[in-house]
Amino acid sequence: MAKNFSEMEDSNRSSNLSIHAVIETSRRTFLRNGAAVSLATVLAPLSGCAVLAGPSNKIGFKPIPVGMGDQLVVPEGYTATPFAPWGDPVGIAGRMPAFKMDGSNSADDQAVQLGMHHDGLEYFPLQGSSRGLLAINHEYTDDGLLHVGGFNPMNPEKVRKAQNAHGLSVIEVEMKNGRWNMVRPSPYARRVTLSTPFRVAGPAAGHALMRTSADPQGLTVLGTLNNCASSKTPWGTYLSGEENFAFYFGAGDKPTQDQQRWGAPKSGFFAWDKHDPRFDLQKNPNEFHRFGWVVELDPMDPNSTPVKRTALGRAAHEGAWVGMTKDGRAVVYSGEDARFEYIYKFVSRDKIKQAGNGLTQAQANKDLLDHGVLYVARFDADGKGQWIPLVHGQGPLTVTNGFADQGEVLIKSRQASDLLGATKMDRPEWLSIDPLSGWVYCTLTNNSQRGIAGKPGVDAANPRVNNVMGQIIRWKDANDFDGRTFEWNLMVLAGDPANERAEAKGNIKGDIYACPDGITFDKQGVLWIQTDAHATQMYKGELSRIGNNQMLACDTATGETRRFLTGPTNCEVTGVTFTPDSTTMFVSIQHPGETPSDRSDPSKPRRYSNWPDYAPNGQPRSALVAIRKLDGGIIGT
Repeated sequence: MAKNFSEMEDSNRSSNLSIHAVIETSRRTFLRNGAAVSLATVLAPLSGCAVLAGPSNKIGFKPIPVGMGDQLVVPEGYTATPFAPWGDPVGIAGRMPAFKMDGSNSADDQAVQLGMHHDGLEYFPLQGSSRGLLAINHEYTDDGLLHVGGFNPMNPEKVRKAQNAHGLSVIEVEMKNGRWNMVRPSPYARRVTLSTPFRVAGPAAGHALMRTSADPQGLTVLGTLNNCASSKTPWGTYLSGEENFAFYFGAGDKPTQDQQRWGAPKSGFFAWDKHDPRFDLQKNPNEFHRFGWVVELDPMDPNSTPVKRTALGRAAHEGAWVGMTKDGRAVVYSGEDARFEYIYKFVSRDKIKQAGNGLTQAQANKDLLDHGVLYVARFDADGKGQWIPLVHGQGPLTVTNGFADQGEVLIKSRQASDLLGATKMDRPEWLSIDPLSGWVYCTLTNNSQRGIAGKPGVDAANPRVNNVMGQIIRWKDANDFDGRTFEWNLMVLAGDPANERAEAKGNIKGDIYACPDGITFDKQGVLWIQTDAHATQMYKGELSRIGNNQMLACDTATGETRRFLTGPTNCEVTGVTFTPDSTTMFVSIQHPGETPSDRSDPSKPRRYSNWPDYAPNGQPRSALVAIRKLDGGIIGT
């Protein structure tokens, strides 16, 4: 989610300018393959937020204006309380080092502290809506903040500390006197880092392409990285996607065709390949294949071994979301946040089992996601679509075309999807399943390369050239979630109708936004939309009136979109989960204060935000926010 490092001009932001909200009727004209077509033609079969039916009776808050400045804003009648920031100890008994603002915490300290850059998260109740566990992703690091001296110089100990700032956290939280806090120490507290053993399961387990000198059986991988979106399964576990894993590796001057297809750079962005041979592909080429999976964690069992689920396919996975067929099988939808990549669906062979015989439901379903069929989506111009199976021996997925077996099909899912003619999408990120209708929604954040010379042109599902604004697509599978065909439409094209360029206007009904990223449905059927525009473009050009990244509520029946939250300077608003009674919403605020220079000169600490501590010369820290209504009611009503 937050950073496709080769794509950062797509997720956009820059310096402070005056912002005002502009809603007007647009000309609604788009350029398709150089020819003008009306937006009415593009959207003729579509519905949802593309068509305004009237005011929403689901959304009850007064929308807030676009965000400016280093503050987090929510509507009247709500409170937003930051807690659990990067560097706070997770609560492992006897191992709770305090955070040091100057970056002098050790690598061992960081291994038991919350990691950097909170992203996806899920709430698991222990005592209903007043006490539970939060499982949290930590996507990547800003080494200029993490270390004394930043990258200057990088060394093995700094790499180890950065690796310990990645991964997952499990924390216990409770509400006392109307305020959420961490419970420390807690028997559930846990950190998962690049040193944590993961079991490899599914068709690629033990495959020749998964074996290394450190793991000659190809069954155990140390760690997970660049974990982005998240979900909670019906059997009570946590799913997380390993997104932009390729940028951590260095391929040298002569990358293989496989490494090139997956975007392995000559040198790793974080210089891990210079200090940890695991990430030097000239020394350990198969280590590359051991990342890019959906991982599963049982947060209720701190002694359990997390698992990499290879049957779900290898990709730059944003995350994975589970539906259930009428006969009780699991269906897992996923996308990969990269330009011109794909949307997938996995259908389990077996039904979801209930707890019993001394097993929890998580334990009863420990192998559920290892058996089934993976499909890739093709969106056709007539509003219909096909799920194409990625099965060895079917169609072009043969030995002749470089696929020795099913394990290799899954390890090389991009190459397989290329051959199958799947639709190349505008960076598919979060997905969510409407609990009331069964429609599946997916954010396509943006793609500034759509339609430029040498790149794929527009198509029905991705209808805009130089797509800096993004869109939300949705589909419904025929008859059931395991249907091989589906109908689809574009729910909304993000943008600002005040823009001159037709492709940047969009068709939003209500409060404007760009670069949709995180999404989720609440129990009331409201779709919550989070945005991820990056510092390289925000506040200038076509995004100049949209302001800080934000969170909005959309009633998909009426088309109304209302702005609910705006974040502090240059943050990403990402990750959302609710307590079972819907009276608390937890949100992740990632990389407050980020600017373009953070990546061009990562050794330079940034001071563009002091959120959430607002300490003089303080470090900006990713953190969670607990949002509640003053009257204790359901969020959004």
